[in-house]
Amino acid sequence: MTRTLLIPLALLAAPAFAHDYAAGELRIDHPHAFATPPTAPVAGGYMTIENGGAENDRLVAVEVGSAVAGMVQLHEMAMEGDVMRMREREGGVPVPAGETVALAPGGLHVMFMRLPEGFAEGREFPATLLFERAGEVEVVFVVERRGAARDHVDHGAQGNGTSDAAEGAGTMDHDGAGHGTDGAHAAGDSDG
Repeated sequence: MTRTLLIPLALLAAPAFAHDYAAGELRIDHPHAFATPPTAPVAGGYMTIENGGAENDRLVAVEVGSAVAGMVQLHEMAMEGDVMRMREREGGVPVPAGETVALAPGGLHVMFMRLPEGFAEGREFPATLLFERAGEVEVVFVVERRGAARDHVDHGAQGNGTSDAAEGAGTMDHDGAGHGTDGAHAAGDSDG
């Protein structure tokens, strides 16, 4: 009887672990993006990167095919006074030894730009994460409904999702980063 119950439970648990990736001492958890309107020019990408090793690493780039996005950058967002500012993160995202870095709404994130079409919920697309030490790591981003990441128990992302880069809630200054073709996010005010 025990064997009969363990096999179905193991099969049910497998999808929860299928969205984690490892490269050496790095563990990449839950790469995802949120669904966007069909004509959205940009979308944010998120994940958690844990460095269990003794050496620092750095995420230097993310690559996807042109069917996903015409350009991809690593971005950071921060409040400066009453304005949420977003800019490309020059030099990539440090992943210090023994620490976990969250790419999450309202902070560090991947910016998919010049989208040929919006991200529909349920879509999956491959991406290559390029690390300074660990090299190339192949992952799959899953497009989720807004709020789904908060439902993911082991996600580790911070923020409440209200200032997601892909939707640009509130006033944002993009520092001339060239998002999409008109410099504006999918559904937000842009003063840059």
